[in-house]
Amino acid sequence: MTNSKATTKSFTLTNNETNESWDFPVYDGTEGPSVIDFSKLYSLTDHFSFDPGFTSTAACESKITFIDGLKGQLMYRGYPIEQLAEKADYMEICYALIHGDMPTVTQLNEFVSQVKQENLLNEQIKKIFEAFPRKSHPMAIMAGVCSALAAFYHDDAKKLNDKEYRHEAIIRIIAKLPNVAAMAYRYAEGLPYNYPRNDLSYAEDFIHMMFAKPNEPYHVDPIVARAMDLILILHADHEQNASTSTVRLAASSLANPYTCVAAGIAALWGPSHGGANEAVLRMLDKIQTVDHIDEFLAKVKDPDDPTRLMGFGHRVYKNYDPRAKIMRRTCNEV
Repeated sequence: MTNSKATTKSFTLTNNETNESWDFPVYDGTEGPSVIDFSKLYSLTDHFSFDPGFTSTAACESKITFIDGLKGQLMYRGYPIEQLAEKADYMEICYALIHGDMPTVTQLNEFVSQVKQENLLNEQIKKIFEAFPRKSHPMAIMAGVCSALAAFYHDDAKKLNDKEYRHEAIIRIIAKLPNVAAMAYRYAEGLPYNYPRNDLSYAEDFIHMMFAKPNEPYHVDPIVARAMDLILILHADHEQNASTSTVRLAASSLANPYTCVAAGIAALWGPSHGGANEAVLRMLDKIQTVDHIDEFLAKVKDPDDPTRLMGFGHRVYKNYDPRAKIMRRTCNEV
């Protein structure tokens, strides 16, 4: 939501015990509900607001993402997610999220070129992987290696005020994390690492790094590549969730951007956030076959049984998650 600071609206708060009243400014967003500016609440009233989970709190002014949970609506930079999923690819979405609007052909080509120039990892990072047990959780490896990137790109915090430096950090994070993820998988499987290929798209390259074998040709299925691209688009941003808020909180101290993202990965790991996807996979492994569904659902409905049904619903969307509609169609295509 974008707030307009020019306002004549106000909200009056009254203390019933003392009959004291205070006026707080109200700002209208370009989308969604208006907000009451309680930034001076403590200095005026000697009280804090109490909002566990920040379910009714706007933490910042933003033009990036808008969610209407009641309508099941998700937009990036004012574009509906359904439209973006149909007509754009992940690199275009990245550019739009960073710069504010969809790129021209020239801007997109330059942006893609910048990402491909930064997709290699320093060879010393291989040694970091070798320090992890083979059975390490991939999120532990992702957080650890992403944090380690700070050692390879260690700059004075003052450089964070440099727009060019911030852009370089953004490009590196976008470029290198697929490589880190693929290496984490290959290491766990005892397979040799695959270097990125600049002749492939972002999604194709990630799939290639994950699954290609060095002793035989590997063809990336275009339907699977498009599905991966859609997954990346649909997860590119989701407002002020736990991981985003964690990155912003860490970054508020002007910490190295790679360690800030590592903190966000750690927050994403939890089963109440990104880890919910893993919980769904574990649930499906437990069900195994279609003929076990009724038995499993009976356990879910039993109040004395701890079994839970994972992956249905979202705390933000009260109607339907718009991303699920897109992924269901893509899943059938795959």
